[in-house]
Amino acid sequence: MAREAGVSTAAVSKVLRNADGVSAAMRSKVRAAMTDLGYRPHAAARGMRGKTFTVGIVLDSIRNPFFADILDGVTDELGATDYQVLLGAGGFGAEGQAKLADAMVDRRMDGLILIAPGMAKADIVQTAGHVPLVIVGHHDAADEYDSVVDDDLAGAALVVDHLVALGHRRIAHTSTTGTRASGWSRTPDKVRSRGYREAMRRHGLAEHLTVAATSFSEEGGYQAAKELLGRPDPPTAIFAGADVAAFGVLRAAHELGLRVPEDLSLVGYDNTTTAALSPVQLTSVDQAGRTMGSTAARLLIERIDGRRHAMRAASSPTLVVRGTTAPPRAHPS
Repeated sequence: MAREAGVSTAAVSKVLRNADGVSAAMRSKVRAAMTDLGYRPHAAARGMRGKTFTVGIVLDSIRNPFFADILDGVTDELGATDYQVLLGAGGFGAEGQAKLADAMVDRRMDGLILIAPGMAKADIVQTAGHVPLVIVGHHDAADEYDSVVDDDLAGAALVVDHLVALGHRRIAHTSTTGTRASGWSRTPDKVRSRGYREAMRRHGLAEHLTVAATSFSEEGGYQAAKELLGRPDPPTAIFAGADVAAFGVLRAAHELGLRVPEDLSLVGYDNTTTAALSPVQLTSVDQAGRTMGSTAARLLIERIDGRRHAMRAASSPTLVVRGTTAPPRAHPS
């Protein structure tokens, strides 16, 4: 390859290692020679020399459309670098996610991004001792990893304020069951639920506090809505803790013969691409998932490059009002 590029073997080595002190012209020559020769660096061999230029992303399920927004942001940020993204869905259980994270560490990935992890906090802190790590979603900070979060308290308040302004009082919330032994005290679902409760109390609606906990999935939202809407005094509005859960609420409402928003107002969280589609038009909280993803990738590369002190980046949510919210048919007393 050095002969093809017309440079020294040392120069080729520097380019492959992405080392400092290599001119743009030299780098261009070597990369052109790599393309002409069909050369692809062996990842394991690169790992023995130093970086593998791979980043692992762990999430619970690929079915949550919000995660796609985060991934878009990650790939945007890493697009001009040598880093490649490897994605793994570890399921909703802590054990599956932990096994996946361990497998990525064993394969010498340079860093990990964990999206709303279900793993125990102690396991994540231990993993962060072996590889640079960024957490997306959880508000629990630690010196061992960086965090990218949304102001979920404010986001929940935006939802309740909007629904109350429309005249709703019986406002229910769908959340997740979580994992008691996880060691996390400020996961997104917990903070959103707290924001919902605080906003309801602020509006004098403590007697109408109702939370149905299942999972942030379409099936979870469906089950929560069936339980809530089957009550003798059902809510006139539901605040789903995630868009994917809101889609399950829509399915349940349709099965029960309820019209949205005429019979039931519905608000999601995440403002995913699907929420804006014409048949859906879901009112939702936008937490700028793409920006969260790009921020997570930037922080991770900084960690890989040697930064040791922890960083925390927070975004401010906005409410995007669409067609699934309206005043209730009759103001309940």
